[in-house]
Amino acid sequence: MQTKKQSHVLWNALKLVYRCDPKGFVLKVLYTTIGSLLPLANLYILAQIVDSVQAALSIKDGSGMATITLDVALFAAIFFLSRMVGILSLVNSDKLTQRLIDYISDQIQSHSVSLDMAYYDNPDYHDTFHRAQQEANFRPIRILDDFTNFVGSAISIVGVVTMLASASWLTLVVMIVAIIPTFIVRLVKSRKVFSFRRENTQLTRRTHYLAALLTDSAFAKETRAFGLGPFFRGQFVDIRRQLVDKLLAISRRIAVSDALSAILETAALLLIVVFLCRETVSGAITVGLFVMLFEAFRRGQQNLQTMATAVAGLYDSKLFIGNLFEFMDLKPSIASPEHPVPFPSRVESVVFNDITFSYPNIQSADQSADPHYQSNSKQRPVLQHFSLTCRRGEVTYLKGENGFGKTTLLKLLLRLYDPNDGCILVNGIDIRQFDLDELRHNVSAIFQDHVRFYFTAKQNIEFGDIHHPGDETRLQRAAELSEAMPVIAKLSKGMDTPLGRQFNQGEELSMGQWQRIALARQLYSQAPVLVFDEPTAWMDREAREQFLQNLDIIKRDKVVILIAHF
Repeated sequence: MQTKKQSHVLWNALKLVYRCDPKGFVLKVLYTTIGSLLPLANLYILAQIVDSVQAALSIKDGSGMATITLDVALFAAIFFLSRMVGILSLVNSDKLTQRLIDYISDQIQSHSVSLDMAYYDNPDYHDTFHRAQQEANFRPIRILDDFTNFVGSAISIVGVVTMLASASWLTLVVMIVAIIPTFIVRLVKSRKVFSFRRENTQLTRRTHYLAALLTDSAFAKETRAFGLGPFFRGQFVDIRRQLVDKLLAISRRIAVSDALSAILETAALLLIVVFLCRETVSGAITVGLFVMLFEAFRRGQQNLQTMATAVAGLYDSKLFIGNLFEFMDLKPSIASPEHPVPFPSRVESVVFNDITFSYPNIQSADQSADPHYQSNSKQRPVLQHFSLTCRRGEVTYLKGENGFGKTTLLKLLLRLYDPNDGCILVNGIDIRQFDLDELRHNVSAIFQDHVRFYFTAKQNIEFGDIHHPGDETRLQRAAELSEAMPVIAKLSKGMDTPLGRQFNQGEELSMGQWQRIALARQLYSQAPVLVFDEPTAWMDREAREQFLQNLDIIKRDKVVILIAHF
């Protein structure tokens, strides 16, 4: 798996934020720039106020109050403007953040759906996906924050440098030298934390899996029935302890260096305060100028710290945002041809011609870097020189023991994988010549481990042809042929009843009832090729026999393949 060149990562991340919300991006930079300039203006006005007050005290006739009042009014106006810019900036940041979260989530989800099933057989893919998903919702906006903080601090420092240089270059040199250790510490910490998280991605994913075993309803029955809760909890605690111990060890080592840099910054502050006090007492600078220079130095330190933090954050985010681009760089090997052949309007036959197939072998991170590895490293063949002809108007039965490759044929027919050798023909045309979406629209299949969608019964069925919902005739026919109608009739709201107990007002079904709903979804599609993978495995005998009788109606103008065990 390849990442984009690191030198381009930050720029690409900023472009990502801009594409998400151009107006919000520009406003973010504008508010940051204005917010950096206003405090400098207030600092200058503060020095004027102090000097005006000191002058008025020496005159004692009140003639200087007009100047003081004007300066104070200007100071208050700048303060108010600064607060308003901060408020507007906060609202803009909230909007930009939410739009970015939606934009990145959409990018990840869309790309994930486009990738081959083979990626799910590779733990490296799961690591890459986890890292991309974990960081992508906040890293781009953090890059923008760090970038604007850097720009804002740089603008402020230009003003601070101008102020300090007017009094003494010593203050400027001391301020810069004192911040260098802090800058180095922040960079080192970013690198170590990134390395820790990348090296421990699988352990982190395992904690998520263990948490799901303890909390997800899909595992609740067996976890309780076998008393597995304490075991899973113990595993979770052990792994978390390992991760926390490693992370705290890094944190403690960095804290020592951070403390030493804090001592240096404190010493620099003490040195400059003493210097400015001596200059003021000697009359070299006014009290107002003392206040301005002292505040300039203090803010200069803060701005340099902000810059150091921003640079370290940019470096940190550059490393992490690379995970997103690493994921987005994954390319599917199964794709539609450049010039697809139209799928036949009437399917006469489906032929599996001399099919040999092996699932891709699991690759390590090092092996995945080898472009020849996957093609040269396969597991034991699941299918070897397998041939079968299925014709319209017939039910073709595929029977065999577990591991025989029956479900694999279904995956190959849907082009979730491509065979290593041989081909699959529809009316004599290789299915690799069809558009992928069109192929999958015309081959309707429900796997043995069908999905239980927590939507209404009607929606569950209409998912069979999501582009043509609301066809009541098709809905009724699909429910009757699948034997789902008796199940739906018992639901409190009929077709409009939410299924499952995950959300309010939902009603749970038995596995056999869920299977009937899944079959109705398949039949709603009206695809010319139907593949049933253990379609009656969970049904009672009466429902099973009735469905098998209904196959005589279903098969009339379709190619039907029925997968079953011995």
